[in-house]
Amino acid sequence: MAGYRDLLRTPGVGRIIAAQLTARFPNGMTSLAILLHVEQVTGSYGAAGLVLAATSVGQAVAGPVTSRWMGVWGMRRVLTTTLVICALGLTAMALIRMPLPAYMALGLVTGLSTPPVQSAVRTIYPKMVNSRQLTPLFSLDASLQEIIWIIAPVLITFVSTQVGTVQGLLTIVVILVGGGVWFILSPEVGRVRIPRSRRSFGKVLGKPAVLLATIIGFLLIGAAATVEAGVVATFGHEGFEAGIVLALFSVGSLAGGLALGHIPIGPWAMARRMLIVTVGLSLTALMLDVAWMGGTVGWLSATLIVAGIGLAPVLTVLFAITTASVKFSETAEAFGWIGTGQLIGAAAGSAVAGFLIDDIGPQGAYVAAAAFALVGLIVSVACVRGFPDLRHGDASPIPDTEPVSTITGRTMLP
Repeated sequence: MAGYRDLLRTPGVGRIIAAQLTARFPNGMTSLAILLHVEQVTGSYGAAGLVLAATSVGQAVAGPVTSRWMGVWGMRRVLTTTLVICALGLTAMALIRMPLPAYMALGLVTGLSTPPVQSAVRTIYPKMVNSRQLTPLFSLDASLQEIIWIIAPVLITFVSTQVGTVQGLLTIVVILVGGGVWFILSPEVGRVRIPRSRRSFGKVLGKPAVLLATIIGFLLIGAAATVEAGVVATFGHEGFEAGIVLALFSVGSLAGGLALGHIPIGPWAMARRMLIVTVGLSLTALMLDVAWMGGTVGWLSATLIVAGIGLAPVLTVLFAITTASVKFSETAEAFGWIGTGQLIGAAAGSAVAGFLIDDIGPQGAYVAAAAFALVGLIVSVACVRGFPDLRHGDASPIPDTEPVSTITGRTMLP
C-alpha cells in the first residue's frame, strides 16, 4: 500500500480520482432506476426493458463519438454540454408522464448524452504522473471503481423502493450534476488539451492492442453481467443474499486490483489474469449445488471472490496497453470504443442469461459466464503477440508530432 500512498501524494491525483468517481457514480444507478420507474409508470417490465435498451444503445453509440469530440472542442465544453442534456433528460423522465415511444426517445437522448468522464480521466492520467506510476494509477482507478458497483445499486434500490422512483431518478440528477461539475472544474481538466486527431473516425481500432482491449472488455463484462443475472435468479428479486454475493464479487475485484497493481505488464499478463476469472467462474458453474461451505451462498461467495480477484487486474491491463499503443490525440476515442465494447458485452450477457435462465434455470447463466471468460482467455493466449511488453517500457501514450517550419537563410526546412 506504500506505493499507492506515494501515488496519492502526487498533486491532484487524489482529487481527480475522487471527482471522477463521484461523476461516474450514476453509472451504477441509472439503468436500475429507469427500469424501476418505467415499470411503475407503465406496469410492464417489457416496456421498461425497451426504454432501458434505447438508453443502452445511446450510450454505446455515444462512447467513441463524444470522446473524439473532446479533441475537437475541448474537454470542458463537451463534458458540460453532455452533462446538461443528460440531466435534463433524466429530470423529464422523472417528472413527465408520457407514452412509451416518448420514454424510449428520451432514453435514447439520455444515453447519447452520457458525459464521457471515463475517457476524459484516462486521457488525463498520463499527464499527471510519471511513466513508472501510470500502471499503478490505472490499477487504483480500476479497483476503486468497484465502490460504485458495491454502493450505487443498493442506494438507488433503497431510494426507489422506499421513497419513490421519481425521487430515485432525481437523486441521480443531483449526483450527476454535483459530481460532473466537480470534475469539470478540476484544474487538470482545464490544463490538459487533447490534440485534434488527424486520422479518420474508427481508425484507432486498427491498432491491435485497442482491438484486443475492446474484444476482451466485451467478453469480460459479458461474463460479469451474465453471472450477475444468474445470482439474482438464484435467490430471487427479494433475496438479500443476492446483494451480499454480488458485493463480495466486487470486493474480490477491489482486493485483486490493489494487490496486483504493481506487477509489471508483459505479453502474457492478460492471459494470466483472465485465467483467474475463468477458474473462478468455472467453479461457480460446476459446483453451484454443493451443500458445504455454507451451502449455495457460501460457495457462490467463495468462487466469485476468486473470479473477482482477476477482474480489476484485467481492466488494468486493458487501460495500460491501450494508452501505450496510441497517440495522445487518439486516447479518448480509443477508450470510447473500449467503453462501447463493454456496454455491448453487458447487454449481450444479460440477454443470453435471460434466455438460459428461462430455459434451464440459473445454472445456465453460470455456464454462460464461464464460457464468456473462457473465450476471453483463448483470445488472450491466441493473440499474445498483439499485446505490448510494458515490463521495461513506458505505458504513456505516443507523443503527437507534426512538421514544424523553421526559417534558415533562404530555405524553409520541415
